[in-house]
Amino acid sequence: MAVFFFLLAGGFLFAQNMAREGGLGRGDYLTLKIAVMGPGDELYFWWGHIALVIEDRVTGESRFYDYGIFSFDTENFFVNFAFGRLLYHCGASRTESNYNAYQRTNRDITVYTLDLPAAKKEEVRAFAEWNVLPENRDYYYHHFKDNCATRIRDIIDLATDGQFKEAFGEAPGRYTLRQHVRRHTWFSPFFDWLLNFFMGQDIDTPITVWEEMFLPQEIGNRIEDFSLQDSAGGERKLVRSVEILNLALNRPVVLDVPRRQWPRELVLGLAIAAVLAFLFHMEQKRPEAGRIFLGIVQSLIGFFFGMAGSILFFMIFFTNHDYTYHNSNILYINPLLLAAVPLGILLAGSKNSRRRRRARMLLRCLWTYVFFGGILTMAIKALPGFYQQNQVTQALVLPFALVLSFAPGWITGLCRSFLGKRRG
Repeated sequence: MAVFFFLLAGGFLFAQNMAREGGLGRGDYLTLKIAVMGPGDELYFWWGHIALVIEDRVTGESRFYDYGIFSFDTENFFVNFAFGRLLYHCGASRTESNYNAYQRTNRDITVYTLDLPAAKKEEVRAFAEWNVLPENRDYYYHHFKDNCATRIRDIIDLATDGQFKEAFGEAPGRYTLRQHVRRHTWFSPFFDWLLNFFMGQDIDTPITVWEEMFLPQEIGNRIEDFSLQDSAGGERKLVRSVEILNLALNRPVVLDVPRRQWPRELVLGLAIAAVLAFLFHMEQKRPEAGRIFLGIVQSLIGFFFGMAGSILFFMIFFTNHDYTYHNSNILYINPLLLAAVPLGILLAGSKNSRRRRRARMLLRCLWTYVFFGGILTMAIKALPGFYQQNQVTQALVLPFALVLSFAPGWITGLCRSFLGKRRG
């Protein structure tokens, strides 16, 4: 055994000596790869992941540089998350163990081997090693501007002497940030709606291909066809080979083209409106039962949308979640809707008829405000500076807000007045 280790050490020293004598640097023995992982089960894995892999043929080591590391055990994690100050960091670990973990969790793994000069490979390795130092590894995560993918994108730009950004920095992207998000959330109606509700109009502007590469797969798609100019003036492909290590089974696909989702929310909004209309009809036949059900349902609706509006209010005015800013949903879905909870309970359970009438009146005032607030968010899009794509929220809320508001009574009164004049 001692002889074996002696020969191994001797071979290692011999290889290093031959490299020096032959004018070879460490970069000649490095292989750089980009590993793109598909979506995972947890919500924060739905957009995939990406990492830099560096293999060293001299040491036999393969390191997996991951810029998307966080821990729920970090001090004040949830407080920092709530205020938009989520600290991520970069770490390096064994490549094989990472690949095995992604295979066990049923995720796609596609590996792109880069064709770069030795000096550039060594420069990237040195930069990656600098990144994982304790004093350099931490950064404040941003969903669209600074994440695991944008960090790898910037490393690719470093490796190509800025040619990567030069090619894509001004090129128009395919979709907006919102549309890219929805390509990955379409299969989950609840979270698809909720995320769209929270996101303001700043993510509805046209973006560049460079900005689209906040998504790992967008980087994979772009580098596969990218060619760069070498030092001799020639052109060569950045990616030498592509290897698929694992294909996920029975996982929702990422859409190539985002779907129009608001009809789904409209169907649900109309269904809720139909239930409420039935309860109003039921109240005519069985006043007590109808009143109780109407009070309970309005309390539940008020609680859900009031809580959603309260979170949105907090995110807009008190946090660093800038993608929630300039959100017109706050005009009609906000903390005021929580008033429906006690008013609905009062309508359902109070023995005092006067209190019940007052609760009913205030509830109708509240839902009238919601209905016309929603109409306002549609109307202001005719003005410059208002372009939020919030149809999913409008389609869900306006139908049942209409039924619960004063509007049906006003419409009925106008129709009767019009018909009366015609008869006269």
